[in-house]
Amino acid sequence: MKSSKYFSRDNLRINIHNLSYLPRWIIVLIDISVLVVSFFLTRLIFKGTGLNYVITNHFLVFIGLFFGINIFFFWLFRTYSGIIRHSSYIDAVKILFSQTSVLVFFLFFNFLFELLFKQKAFLNTALFINIVLSFCGLFLYRVVVKQTFELYFIEKSDHKLIKAIIYGTDANAISVANALKFESPSRFKIVAFVDKNNQNASKRMLDLPILVQRKKLPALMRSVGAEGLVIADKSLSKEEKLIIIDQCLEYNYRVYTIPSVSDWENQKEISQKVKNIQIEDLLEREPIVLDGVSISRQLMGKTILITGAAGSIGSEIVRQVLTFSPKKVIILDQAETPLHNIGLEVEEIKGDTVIHSVIVDIRSRTALEKVFKQYRPQMVYHAAAYKHVPLMEKNPSQAILTNVNGTKNLADLACEYRVNKFVMISTDKAVNPSNVMGASKRIAEKYVQSLYLKCKEKNGLHTTKFITTRFGNVLGSNGSVVPLFTKQIAEGGPVTITHPDIIRYFMTIPEACQLVLEAGSMGNGGEIYIFDMGKPVKIIDLAKKMIKLAGFSPDRDIKIKVVGLRPGEKLYEELLNDTSKTLPTYHEKIMIAEELQLEYEDLHLDIQELIGIASFFDNDDIVAKMKKIVPEFISMNSTFATLDK
Repeated sequence: MKSSKYFSRDNLRINIHNLSYLPRWIIVLIDISVLVVSFFLTRLIFKGTGLNYVITNHFLVFIGLFFGINIFFFWLFRTYSGIIRHSSYIDAVKILFSQTSVLVFFLFFNFLFELLFKQKAFLNTALFINIVLSFCGLFLYRVVVKQTFELYFIEKSDHKLIKAIIYGTDANAISVANALKFESPSRFKIVAFVDKNNQNASKRMLDLPILVQRKKLPALMRSVGAEGLVIADKSLSKEEKLIIIDQCLEYNYRVYTIPSVSDWENQKEISQKVKNIQIEDLLEREPIVLDGVSISRQLMGKTILITGAAGSIGSEIVRQVLTFSPKKVIILDQAETPLHNIGLEVEEIKGDTVIHSVIVDIRSRTALEKVFKQYRPQMVYHAAAYKHVPLMEKNPSQAILTNVNGTKNLADLACEYRVNKFVMISTDKAVNPSNVMGASKRIAEKYVQSLYLKCKEKNGLHTTKFITTRFGNVLGSNGSVVPLFTKQIAEGGPVTITHPDIIRYFMTIPEACQLVLEAGSMGNGGEIYIFDMGKPVKIIDLAKKMIKLAGFSPDRDIKIKVVGLRPGEKLYEELLNDTSKTLPTYHEKIMIAEELQLEYEDLHLDIQELIGIASFFDNDDIVAKMKKIVPEFISMNSTFATLDK
């Protein structure tokens, strides 16, 4: 490295109040100073015993050679390249190697010198003592600098930091602690570790105490004045982690989580991975394992059509489908800007796949037919739908024209153009529906099932396989309760819920879409797949947890306001009709609902009549016809309840 870099303006400029690392020129000067002190201390020690360290008369030449060789090995082993305040055993090893190399070099030099000039250049024992003193001095001052930075430059801002304990004592926990200790700007002051196995009570780690969990975590945290907990123990099960989080949230302690070391692409970014616990982390389910081979066989090299591709579910299906290297993906939606945005996003991850963005309203059969004729899709994922219950309760004609007629258009064209598989995204609100939206999706389900039987009679084994997937609420989807609560909390409240006893099933967007792909690959036609949604969640509990995760106290900092059930809303959602049964599949989280399948001709006539009625926008006539097609459709908290009498 050029000497000019050592003495550049940036390296020479030191502001002691803003100093975060020692410039390299200072490190080199200190290293040389340590070597000088060690050399003359060794010479002094041996002079006191009557022996000379340097035997040769060429004293100055030897000193110049000695320091030159030391600097050469400093450069070779890059002992000055590390940041001193982050010194570790690796720096000690580098110094050891450099000093050992110096020792070996001069022992060999002394041997050659004796062969040529019949006397030694220096005393070998003195050289060894000199190297030991140099190593100790070089390493010791690095330790002193490291401790100085920790005590002065870090602790000076302790009052601003979150005092936290780290749950775990394995390598993962140590890496997290080290990363957080030197994070800039600092967020945490680590005060202790917690050992769940209660085996290290009398020991310390990184000079911090190891606490044993003989009582609940909040009591332990209170005893050391901690304000937060960083969960870094990768051996914890989902259930154990949820218990810890619930205990901390109950007493308003902050909780942070981090992936295991094996999941990090760059360990320099460890501290950036420490995040607040998200509400998605509290879903009581283990990760979903997919049959990648089966899905890949279904999608690789194929042309895939995805409707509603700009929505939260549709866009995630696009992302996941692209990981299986299809030939073409047609992303279809009527929303211009969101479709443009997803198109730009997938350009970066598409690989060799060709992406076609198409703006089409699925209510237009003519426009849809042009898409089928031009691209000839082999697989269709149908996620386009109107889904907001209160809006559809006020606009039943739109629910019919999009959810029923739009689905009918797509399904008919899929059968006509011999699409291999057609996967429809449905909802648990289609089960014993209490609102227009749910009933419209149930009618769409019925049509798709009956059409499969009709196409099978007509086309035999080569018919389109129609598959329906049914699941509950999706965390974070457009218009769902989680973004609403997040916005309300950010605004200071109140958080509004419709009823204190209302319960819903939840899953994350990636989970839902993973199961859609899996169900699509396993389906043989005519099935309605329902997903394991885990345990139902009480919405008021969800609201309280989200308020606590944001660092507030429910009903004290952020009020929870009950506003009453919305039109068409019911307290409990279901995944099965009262008369339905389920059959297991090879995937433990996916089951098949056995629903009664109606004759196509009668259902087709009823649906055609319903679509005709919808075009006149008479709400009562539309809903009355819907109730005839779906007898279990009983309106709740709605003006249409009078039609059930």
